[in-house]
Amino acid sequence: MLANKRMLALGTGVVAVAMTVTACSSGAVQSGGGSTGGAGAPITLKVATVNNGQMKDMEKLKAEYEKANPGVTVNFQVMEEGDLRAAVTADVASGAGQYDIVTIGAYETPQWGANGWLVDLTPSLQADPSYDVNDLLPPVRAVNTFDNKLFAVPFYGESSILMYNKEVLDKAGVKISNNPTWQEVADAAKKVKTADMAGICMRGKPGWGDLFAPLTTVVQTFGGSWYDSNWKATVDTPEWKQAVGFYKQMLDDSGEKDPVSYSFNECLTALKEGKAAMWADASVAASMLEASDSPVKGKMGYAHMPVDKTKESGWLWSWNLAIPASTKQKDAAIKFVKWATSKDYIKLVGNKIGWSNVPPGSRTSTYSIPEYKDAAKAYAPITLDVMSSVNPKQPGVNPQPWVGIQYVSIPEFQDVGNQCAQLVADYLANRGTIDDALGKCQTIAQAAGDKHKK
Repeated sequence: MLANKRMLALGTGVVAVAMTVTACSSGAVQSGGGSTGGAGAPITLKVATVNNGQMKDMEKLKAEYEKANPGVTVNFQVMEEGDLRAAVTADVASGAGQYDIVTIGAYETPQWGANGWLVDLTPSLQADPSYDVNDLLPPVRAVNTFDNKLFAVPFYGESSILMYNKEVLDKAGVKISNNPTWQEVADAAKKVKTADMAGICMRGKPGWGDLFAPLTTVVQTFGGSWYDSNWKATVDTPEWKQAVGFYKQMLDDSGEKDPVSYSFNECLTALKEGKAAMWADASVAASMLEASDSPVKGKMGYAHMPVDKTKESGWLWSWNLAIPASTKQKDAAIKFVKWATSKDYIKLVGNKIGWSNVPPGSRTSTYSIPEYKDAAKAYAPITLDVMSSVNPKQPGVNPQPWVGIQYVSIPEFQDVGNQCAQLVADYLANRGTIDDALGKCQTIAQAAGDKHKK
């Protein structure tokens, strides 16, 4: 999936009203029977998924599954992300049972699991040694877990990394370390900036899935956080002010013109066209920079996301397969989910469609497959290294009462993040002050935090 599409998903978020209403009801939606289509009865599995390349590949390969499982038909309903989230949230929250398998993000999984909306996959996965639950990348496994129960399994995942044009930096005599600091990157950006090329491109477009995706990781590595362990908002703090001030100063000194109009797509284009020398963003972007038709293929270098006080600062996201508790085809749905997220499926994609199309960031073993290592040699090692190193339980300096890096896993956060991102974007565009932006954001964040105090 394109990273900008992924972050759009974060920006659209879940339908909080549906979640709140159901969360206030009697609790878990009762699961349907564990139908397997006994005695040869035909089974139809209804899958709701997002319109991106990896999911389309799964739809192409469903014939392989149906051939191996006579009597089972898998029907895909492929939607754009906004439509998918609206349809799936409404169906799962109400227990209508329209879908047997749904594609959801790391943001939704723990919340929906806590609400009782999803089937607990833990017993079925652990009972099958061939599935090898421990092969799922630990950080991605963690964000799909609630109360020690795995409510979804990753189809693919990603983190964020620093990407830079080696030819440009070499010409300027600039070296980037494998684990750079933000100050190191800011200094390098100044040295390579020219009248025609930004030293670094960063997201500035308003939205919690746009500007706040990278900015939240900057805040965390500078020692800030959205909330303390008691859900007290901590936005109007020196750490936030330092991080946000640094972000703006770096963009003012070396960034693209009009940063509030830039997000993933714009920065990707800028790097490809030689209008930016560096970019810190989603790791999936590396595969696009190294694509056969990319003007910068073979010219790029990759490093860990820059840090200040922490050892890592990459974000973490995954698209996952989950089973609504309302399904009437529980056993058959579990069997398909296991197939689509298995080691064998990874190999099937590689052999049938191409190794560069293999879903990344879900299984450790993927990165040991010779064919994949060769196809993704420019970026696979750094992606695995970063994804294995991030800590979604405590990505910053201080403990936090939720699991997640570039988002807070509460229903209210999409609205909090969007409002605060607009305030900070106004500051980046010189339409407001940092004190005003963070002061107003503190009030907005605290109103949401108060709902989660115990």
